[in-house]
Amino acid sequence: MPDIKMFADAADGEWVTTFDGNRRRVILHTDELMMVEFSFVAGGVGQMHSHPHIQASYVVEGSFDVTIDGRTQRIGKGGGYIVPPNLVHGVKALEDGRLVDAFTPHRADFLAS
Repeated sequence: MPDIKMFADAADGEWVTTFDGNRRRVILHTDELMMVEFSFVAGGVGQMHSHPHIQASYVVEGSFDVTIDGRTQRIGKGGGYIVPPNLVHGVKALEDGRLVDAFTPHRADFLAS
């Protein structure tokens, strides 16, 4: 697997401002899996959306109201959640915070930006 980047440092990956005003950076990816960091300011919203990917998310900092398929739960630092394919989901940052999301397969739309 010599063509696959297997390690990343905190300085790797370009931060991109998302359409909803937050920031993201792709940490690592293969065709099958992608790891992405998201940064939110207090009150920031990850708009409700859906996609065909399975998503697993880990709260690195802060706390978020996470809505998946009409159900909302508050998740704080050290917690996480999984979004099955095609379910409508989104988040609201209750304070400055960061999420690390894993997607399978990778999100090609995140590589195009």
